[in-house]
Amino acid sequence: MHKTSNNSKLEFITLMASLMSLVALSIDALLPALDQIGYSINLKDTSDNQLLVTMIFLGLGFGQLIAGPISDSFGRKPIIYFGFIIFVLASFICVTASSIEMMVIGRILQGIGLSAPRTISIAMVRDSFSGNYMAKIMSFIVVIFILVPVVAPSLGKIMLDNYGWKSIFYSQLIFGILIMIWLWKRQPETLKKEHKTTFSYKLFVNGYKEFKKQKQAFVFTLISGLITGSFMVYLSASQYIFQEQYSLHEEFPFIFAGLAISVGFATFLNGTLVMKFGMFKLVYFFTYVFILVPIIYIALFYGSKNPSIEIILLFFALQFFSIGFLFGNLRALAMQPIGHIAGIGAAFNGFISTIMAVPIAMFIGSYITTTSIPLFIGFLACGLLSLAMLVYVKKEVQL
Repeated sequence: MHKTSNNSKLEFITLMASLMSLVALSIDALLPALDQIGYSINLKDTSDNQLLVTMIFLGLGFGQLIAGPISDSFGRKPIIYFGFIIFVLASFICVTASSIEMMVIGRILQGIGLSAPRTISIAMVRDSFSGNYMAKIMSFIVVIFILVPVVAPSLGKIMLDNYGWKSIFYSQLIFGILIMIWLWKRQPETLKKEHKTTFSYKLFVNGYKEFKKQKQAFVFTLISGLITGSFMVYLSASQYIFQEQYSLHEEFPFIFAGLAISVGFATFLNGTLVMKFGMFKLVYFFTYVFILVPIIYIALFYGSKNPSIEIILLFFALQFFSIGFLFGNLRALAMQPIGHIAGIGAAFNGFISTIMAVPIAMFIGSYITTTSIPLFIGFLACGLLSLAMLVYVKKEVQL
């Protein structure tokens, strides 16, 4: 892939980002509608709305474990198509749900379906690039991917106000169908025939053993889980914080978009800086930033009410700026030593980090009632654990 022209490289980056963005769209476009969906399915406790976010991640985690290894045997593209079919069926379950149980089942199945484009797009990048250049490509993919959270809540609010919450699910299906046609028409299969493996359950066993043997891959996957978990708390609780604690119902989509820009800007800068400083140095530095921001916030506001909206937005923006440097680099560092098992490697990377993140998000999220302090305590705890693991693996990673 790296031998192709700039135009085809740009198309590849945009297509991979679009495949990944189906996940972000399915989460973020729904955020303004959580209350209305709660009313429709007779949800008594509004804090249970967080389940509609965390449960799709549960499906994503388990789905990646299946999609990645199967794609090593049958090719990347067919498994993406199959995953999308599951997503379509799951979306109809969500639209017709009359209880929280059915909606949760639909969201888990949506996650399982979307895990195919989510994890296989990363395997396709690893098929095509390596090293710091892979991190650079991943950064540009994530920049486009981050644009979705910027616009998705606003689009969701427009759809909600004009056509009702079910229209949000239908619009996701239309967007997904267009991407599948694009993939089918324009993107060649990236898995070479000589790299295909015969599918059997031993693939999982041997793949896991190989993955675990790679200390760097395993440790950076665990760190990804901690960072993703703390960010997932924000994703699932942001609607509650801004709409319930700050009473900013109409402004919420714009606040969410502004904070997403902070992540996107950092990720864009990372695409340039990673070629100069390398992945590990950037991860090491911004893990310290990730820890410092909540320390200051907790020191200033522990035991008191939420600060003004301007102050909390400043702290969130700084926190997410550091996350922008961590997400892509952590994934690339984890994938770097396992190019020979890219499909199953991406699967275990995604599965472990997501399955770690869901309970972290649910546990911390349950404490967010009157203030946002528990969220920043969660950031701090996840950051300190991440730093400890970075120190542990530092000697083995070439600076």
